[in-house]
Amino acid sequence: MLITCVILYMVATIAVGLYASMRVHSAKDFMVAGRSLPLYMNFACVFATWFGAETVLSVSAKFADKGMGHVSGDPFGASVCLILVGLFFARTFYRLELLTIGDYYHLRYGKFVEVVTSLGIASSYLGWTSAQLSALGLVINVLFPQISLNESIIIGAAIVTVYTLFGGMWSVALTDVIQTAAIVIGLIIVAMLMGNLAGGFDVVFSEAYKQGKLNLFPHTTATAWMIFIGEFITMSLGSIPQQDVFQRVTSAKDERTAFIGTIGGGMFYFAFAFVPMFIAFSATVIDPAYVAHFHAEDAREVQKILPTLVLHKTPIWCQVLFFGAVLSAILSTASGTLLAPASVLTENVLQQFTKHFSDRTMLWLLRSVLVMVAIISTLISINSKSTMYQMVESGYSVTLVVAFIPLACGVYWRRATTQGAVFSILLGVPAWIGFCFLNDEKSQELWRHIPPQLVGLAGSAVGMLLGSLMPPWIQHRETDHSEVINKRRVSTGH
Repeated sequence: MLITCVILYMVATIAVGLYASMRVHSAKDFMVAGRSLPLYMNFACVFATWFGAETVLSVSAKFADKGMGHVSGDPFGASVCLILVGLFFARTFYRLELLTIGDYYHLRYGKFVEVVTSLGIASSYLGWTSAQLSALGLVINVLFPQISLNESIIIGAAIVTVYTLFGGMWSVALTDVIQTAAIVIGLIIVAMLMGNLAGGFDVVFSEAYKQGKLNLFPHTTATAWMIFIGEFITMSLGSIPQQDVFQRVTSAKDERTAFIGTIGGGMFYFAFAFVPMFIAFSATVIDPAYVAHFHAEDAREVQKILPTLVLHKTPIWCQVLFFGAVLSAILSTASGTLLAPASVLTENVLQQFTKHFSDRTMLWLLRSVLVMVAIISTLISINSKSTMYQMVESGYSVTLVVAFIPLACGVYWRRATTQGAVFSILLGVPAWIGFCFLNDEKSQELWRHIPPQLVGLAGSAVGMLLGSLMPPWIQHRETDHSEVINKRRVSTGH
């Protein structure tokens, strides 16, 4: 029965995605759903896209292993990111009427910065997308042991690619509404059952308290504190200049919807992320033998705790609810992380090296790039031994260094110039990469414990400051807004 339900759910998801393709008549429909999503859809998109595989399987397992002090990036940093976007960037993004966040860099700093930041933003999604495909493969592998993990990843990637390929942002929006309901209802019921199996909610909380899992600041070494701070800043700031966030803001039907939907989705995400943490820790209370997964040579083994326990310790109806919720979380995030880099690469990179093309050509390119991103992400997923949490964090390190300072200064500092943005990238990226080789958590020297991405962020900020205040060796030309809109209309038919 479980296998049948999973297959039917996959088929239904693909069907909804294909139905959504009927609403796609242009690149604007494909990338931002025609800027027409009502509040409930916008809210669901924000929540469902961020509530992905790493939240259910990886972050929850990390909490069960090490406690609250080791999940500062997600959900704490991730939730803060969405709230910051809602408070300080949503209105700006929405008013500009742009299709991608790369268009903003074009508008504020010109083509060179647009291409470089867009490449950085697009590359950052490879880790996130790979994490979702790894999770989907893991679930398929648990349900169908006769299929190898790598084969399961390929099958999962094909499913996500098919329904995103045709419906674009409309397929993401429609499936997210269904998937949000499945996630919330399914995980709440599973949490109640698991809590009862563990002896009651009070027993689980008491055991978590005794083991120090609820201590947010348990760190006693400089290295631990640096990791804690680095993960939080990477997620909270590095996630802001991301296309998936931008798409959810600009897909709303109006500015107020964008503002409320983003903040509401962020706050709900923070609250609900503790549900899978509770379930994961309950698993270790129910059967302490599952703690052995934490010490496996392959770090990915820890992510099997929840699906394996549910499969062997719960009734069939609970299995259906759990795997339905997990698949919903994975599919909703995976579709968004495929669409986002495809949009940025097509709109902000490929168009710089080609003549203006028709809207039909634009849609063809978008879908072709989406398939390319899916193939690359699948290959990374198959060959990586990192956990989903590690994959996601590594992706956001790129945007933290390359794109955050130019975005924040572009919106809130009038003196920010193209030269400042170029210097920001030229100082930030080498500082980040160079410090990756110098970083050593076992060293006695405190400066070696600083996460490389924070050194890169500092270099990016210094570069922006120096470049903008120095004599203008690089000419600054802030593009007229109508020029960006007209360029897009010529090339995409709008």
